[in-house]
Amino acid sequence: MARSNPWMRLGLNAWSLGAESSAVIGLRVMKMAAGGAAAEREAQQMIREKVAAGLTLQSLAITGGLGFTPHSAAVKTVAHYRRKVRANRRRLMKA
Repeated sequence: MARSNPWMRLGLNAWSLGAESSAVIGLRVMKMAAGGAAAEREAQQMIREKVAAGLTLQSLAITGGLGFTPHSAAVKTVAHYRRKVRANRRRLMKA
């Protein structure tokens, strides 16, 4: 059904983004709960990444990089954040 319905596929991708985001939140909470310099660096990096991801997405929206339909914009927005979240999950799993 998801193959034939692009909105269903988008919904599944958004759900996956939520699940991965929850995992990243848990990993970050554990790292920050340990305290110390590593926790401080993680907090600063988290803020920098969130600001950068938001500004990049805003730039894409202004320049037409997200496409010109609601579906295209939603798909590219979810994909943008999934890449960022996946990279954080991989990085935090190594530590």
